[in-house]
Amino acid sequence: MHEMSVALSIVEAVETRAKEEGAGRVSAIDLVVGRLSGIEPESLRFCFSAASNGTIAENAELVIDEREGTGECLECRNRFPVSFYFAECPGCGSMKIAIISGEEFRIQSMTIEEEGE
Repeated sequence: MHEMSVALSIVEAVETRAKEEGAGRVSAIDLVVGRLSGIEPESLRFCFSAASNGTIAENAELVIDEREGTGECLECRNRFPVSFYFAECPGCGSMKIAIISGEEFRIQSMTIEEEGE
């Protein structure tokens, strides 16, 4: 399950940044996850719960903003929603498509609390 390695990476990155900021606890983490990223949000939530156990991110709320996939036809420049990498342009029928969004995966922000809060 690759979501576990992703969850562990999130915890590591958040812990590092939170410690730099002098935080005692992380209460929320906002992620952007594209639907074409290969990451299943529910699996990630489950894995994050296990990966954050015993860390300053334990019990942090994991807020996931799922982004739709968008393709652009390289022939007619039409933009349209895609659910996978192979798509046909609904405008001209071309299979020459560039994915322009939906592959994102990033930590957007986190909410930290100082020691003793």
